Amino acid sequence: MTGHQNLSLADAADLNRAPIDVTAVLDHLIHEADAAAATSIGFPGAVDLDYSEVMTRLGNRLWNNIGDPADLGGIAHTRVLERAVIAWVADTLAMPRDDRWGYVTTGGTEGNLSALHTAQHRHPTARIYYSTTAHYSIPKIVRMLGARGVVVNAHPSGEMDYADLAAQVSRRRRWPAIVVATAGTTLTEAVDDTTSIRAVLDEHGVNGHLHVDAALSGIPLALDGRLRLDDGSGIGSIAISGHKFLGVPTPCGVVLIRDSVGKYGNQIPYTATLDTTVSGSRCGLAAALLWHAIATHGREGHRWRATQARRLAAYTVDQLTAVGWPAWRHPHAFTVVMPTPPEQVRKKWLLATDKAISHLICMPGITHGQIDAFVADLTATQPPLMIPRPRPRPDGLPNPSRTP
Repeated sequence: MTGHQNLSLADAADLNRAPIDVTAVLDHLIHEADAAAATSIGFPGAVDLDYSEVMTRLGNRLWNNIGDPADLGGIAHTRVLERAVIAWVADTLAMPRDDRWGYVTTGGTEGNLSALHTAQHRHPTARIYYSTTAHYSIPKIVRMLGARGVVVNAHPSGEMDYADLAAQVSRRRRWPAIVVATAGTTLTEAVDDTTSIRAVLDEHGVNGHLHVDAALSGIPLALDGRLRLDDGSGIGSIAISGHKFLGVPTPCGVVLIRDSVGKYGNQIPYTATLDTTVSGSRCGLAAALLWHAIATHGREGHRWRATQARRLAAYTVDQLTAVGWPAWRHPHAFTVVMPTPPEQVRKKWLLATDKAISHLICMPGITHGQIDAFVADLTATQPPLMIPRPRPRPDGLPNPSRTP
C-alpha cells in the first residue's frame, strides 16, 4: 500500500490516524477480494451476472424505499421496481394474486424475522418448530420474539425428521404450531417436505402457520415447479435471498406473506407512509438490482443458469468419487458434500465446514477449471479415501447409514 507498506489494512484504515491514503485502502480491499474469488467455492453467491449498469447509473444516489412497497410518497425511491420484483417472485411461486404481500429485505434473516413476527402476532401462544439443520437465524429470531422454540431432529441428509416432528407436536397439541421448513439447508441443501409437515399438523389437529426459509434454493426450485405457494400448499410465508442465486452485489432478499395471515402497521404522518416492514427505511438500490436481474434474464434465463449449476455439481461429484473421495449431492442441489479435507485445502478454497463434513457450492459462475484445480489440490495433499459412494435412497436422498 502506497505510503503504508509496513501497516496492516486495519492500521491504514484507522480513522484516528492521519493522513489516510483512501485510494490505497480501497485498492487493497479490491485486491484481496479479487485474489479470493478464484478459490471461493464454499459459500452461495453467484458470480455470473453483471450489475455494472445499475451501479454506474444509480449507485451514487440515495434510493430510500421507506414504508410499504405500495406507498407513493418519498424522495428518490424505486418502489415501482420493488413491486415488480415482488410480483415476479410471487408469480414464479404460483402464489395467489389476491392473497400476497411482501417487500425487499436486507436478506434471509430479515425475511424470516418478518414472517415469523407476523405469524406470532396471529398465533401469540404458538410454539415455533424448526429442525437441527435450520439456519442459525431461526433460534435467534425465536429468542428475539420471546417465543417458545421446539427443536426437531434431522436426518443425516439434512432433511427434517417428520416422525420426530409428530412426536414433538403431539406433546404440545394444545398450542398452535409455527413450523419453519427449510428449502436448501446450510450444509447439504436439503429440502424439507412441506406436504409431510402439513400432514403432521392435520393428523394432530393443530392450527398454525407454515413458513419456508428458502434463501438459496427458493427461486431454482420455483422455476422447476417443485416449490409452490398455491392454495393447496398450505404455506403461509417464504423468505428468499437475493445475493445468493441472483448474485446481487449487496445483501438483500424478498419476503412473501399471505395477506390472509394479517399484515399490520402504523401510518407515519411525517413520511406519509405505512410502517409495515421490519427495517422501515429500505435499500431502493437492492430492489433495482433484483429487478435488473429479472428483467435481463427472465424465467428461461434463470432456469438455464440453475441447470448449468446442477450439471457442474454432478460433474464435481463424479470427479471426486473418481479419485476415491466419497462426495454426494441431492439431485436438485448445487451443493456437493464431502468429508472434511485437509486444512490447507479447505482454507485455500474457502470451504464451509462443520466438524467432519465440508461442502462446496457450484453456484452460477463457478467453472469446470476451478473444480478441476480443487480436485487436483485435494489429491495432492490427501491420498484417496477409497470409501464407496453413498447409495441413494429411492426418494433420491443419500442413504443416511452410508452418508459420510
